[in-house]
Amino acid sequence: MIFAIPLAWLQLSRERMRLLVALAGISFAVILMMIQLGFRDALFDASTTMHINLNTDIVLISPQSTSLIAMKNFARRRLYQTLAMPGVESITPMSLGFGNWINPETRKPRQLLIIAYPPDADVFSLPGIKEYQNRMKEENVVLFDEASRPEFGPIAEWFREGRTVSTEVSDRKVTVGGIFRLGASFGADGNIITSDLNLMRILPERSLSLIDVGLIKLKPGTDVSQTLQAIRKALPGDVNVLTKSSFADFERFYWQSSTAIGFIFSLGSAMGFIVGIVIVYQILYTDVSDHLAEYATLKAMGYRSYFLISVVLQESLILAALGYLPGFFLSIGLYRLTKNATSLPIGMTVDRGITVFILTVIMCVVSGAIAMRKVQAADPADIF
Repeated sequence: MIFAIPLAWLQLSRERMRLLVALAGISFAVILMMIQLGFRDALFDASTTMHINLNTDIVLISPQSTSLIAMKNFARRRLYQTLAMPGVESITPMSLGFGNWINPETRKPRQLLIIAYPPDADVFSLPGIKEYQNRMKEENVVLFDEASRPEFGPIAEWFREGRTVSTEVSDRKVTVGGIFRLGASFGADGNIITSDLNLMRILPERSLSLIDVGLIKLKPGTDVSQTLQAIRKALPGDVNVLTKSSFADFERFYWQSSTAIGFIFSLGSAMGFIVGIVIVYQILYTDVSDHLAEYATLKAMGYRSYFLISVVLQESLILAALGYLPGFFLSIGLYRLTKNATSLPIGMTVDRGITVFILTVIMCVVSGAIAMRKVQAADPADIF
């Protein structure tokens, strides 16, 4: 029989404490990889949540913009020029800025992102915005993101209780006229939405003639790629013309390539993989060394080396399967804990679960392959 799983299992279970230590080590490596990959994916998901929920087909931005937290403005007239293009149904100018929000409960300041556009525009497909959008027409009224970090205060709770929630943003008194849900990101701990005129009141240095993002909605049935190329040809090089998906890729590329965050999380995953290899190798090497005489006896009885190697390989696969399961379920709990503490969109996904399982199997098989050299050294003469 080539696959002797009972033999592999009996060898592993003979030293139960050693087996538990091995499983704990593998689970730790699984958790480390899960957490690092989870943070990395949460970073990308959080940074592109706004982009994905925009009701637009084409986006205009400045070529000098690098990300949502470092947008450069451009002339509003560039956006209005696109109205002359066939297939363009509507346009919406959007401005972004950062302001200091005063927690109305503790009076402590904290920076958040201000998103501004004409109050009649249909910009986001997010819960709560359409319900309270008319309030944006009022002077100094903002909509607050209830998924912001708790350091901004119990705004959503107070609002639902019917209380009048007033505070200051960059020394301007504002009133919360509604709540919506967007979510914090690595670039912004919180968000508010208001009208473009209110943005001028909050940040008086801003100008209505300059915008940060131009949103272009096309008529139904219009070819997006053809219209995109037409707009690129018609406008000068002081604006970049992107599709909605390209706008999200633009943001994702910044965090992945232009910052150290993506590299750090990838490196953490690699370190977890290496730690797992070392732990499993030590367990398998010790197990093989303890049974070296038995392996030599089997060789003397006529068993070939590939049979003995298959036993070590099966031990690796058993360790991978048993060590992965507790790491998987513990990671789900840690994801929930992290989400509650940071408001980041982190959670278990099928793709990540499969990816880490494959990495765990590879990790254990590599360790087994290294330990196989000890099996090949088993000499029948050693038993005499």
